Amino acid sequence: MIGLAAGWRLAQAGASVTVFERDAAGRGASWAAAGMLAAGVECEPGELELLALNRRSQDMWPDFAAELEAASGMSVGLRREGTLVVALTRDDAAQLRFTHDFQRQHGIALEWLSGGAARQREPHLHPNLVAAVFSPADHQVDNRLVAAALRRAFLAVGGTLHEQTAVDAVEVAGGRATGVRVGATRHAADTVVVAAGAWSAQIPGLPATLHVRPVKGQMLALRMDPSAPLLRHVVWAPKAYLVPRLDGRLIIGATSEERGFDANLTAGGVLALLEGAWRTLPAIEELPIDEMWVGFRPGSRDDAPVLGPCGVDGLVLATGHHRNGILLTPVTAAAVARYVLAGELEDVIRPFAIDRFAAAAKEEA
Repeated sequence: MIGLAAGWRLAQAGASVTVFERDAAGRGASWAAAGMLAAGVECEPGELELLALNRRSQDMWPDFAAELEAASGMSVGLRREGTLVVALTRDDAAQLRFTHDFQRQHGIALEWLSGGAARQREPHLHPNLVAAVFSPADHQVDNRLVAAALRRAFLAVGGTLHEQTAVDAVEVAGGRATGVRVGATRHAADTVVVAAGAWSAQIPGLPATLHVRPVKGQMLALRMDPSAPLLRHVVWAPKAYLVPRLDGRLIIGATSEERGFDANLTAGGVLALLEGAWRTLPAIEELPIDEMWVGFRPGSRDDAPVLGPCGVDGLVLATGHHRNGILLTPVTAAAVARYVLAGELEDVIRPFAIDRFAAAAKEEA
């Protein structure tokens, strides 16, 4: 989605844009995600610069979704019911209270709910639920629909898409990116944007300091009755999150594993997800399993995105989004397009330049 969205914005401005995709467009981490737009409830200590970026992009999503739907002629499944974060035990509630207070201190609108009040909003939650927090600004989109819509919109505005076409190297001459090489064919370009997700660091010709790794996530979907779904809100529980879709699917995720590109589903991973979801929403035990899958989040050294120029003229980075790739799609696409077209670097992405890693290494030394 990051690459397609940036390509769409550039092509809209009249640039000649070619996207090379190693698989089918939108079938990597974008396909595997849950589509949560959770800048608020995902805010953690030590991530305040990321919070600013996340909130900027979250604010952009309604207009971005509307524009994309108009350009593609299809829905992207934006839902704005908000998000519930639930506590199943007293210890969970103590941790939730700490997180709630921290997030409110940084301007996030939240509502503290008793267990009974939470169950009034979602009656199928566990009857012994202790407490919950409601975040009205944290929503969701159907990431698979967004990816399909971006593909359609990009092509409609004149973009060129090569699928099943892995880039073998970024061509650099005289300290400047001059294009990409695919097999024996060289494709010249004024600017190269690297948005290859977890595979970014594997492309020859990129800075040696670009350390983006795959963070494995196992997920599954259950099938609810769309006319009588068990959930309407996104629900974050201590051991899993649950994301209801309009078509009746209930997405349950996700593990976080440092396993490289291991695409195997494991009994332990699936069991942990199902148990975490069942303890939160007991009625799922009667639901059929619709699908199970594995995805690879692109994680940088500090699990924040790597954005903007990188010391090689004509080479722009848009990778390392980790768990926030769907959320950060609008702001990343806009910032990349602005930099490529006008040479202007937005202040909100400056903290995420690749040179932050070199600076951190000097401080540690």
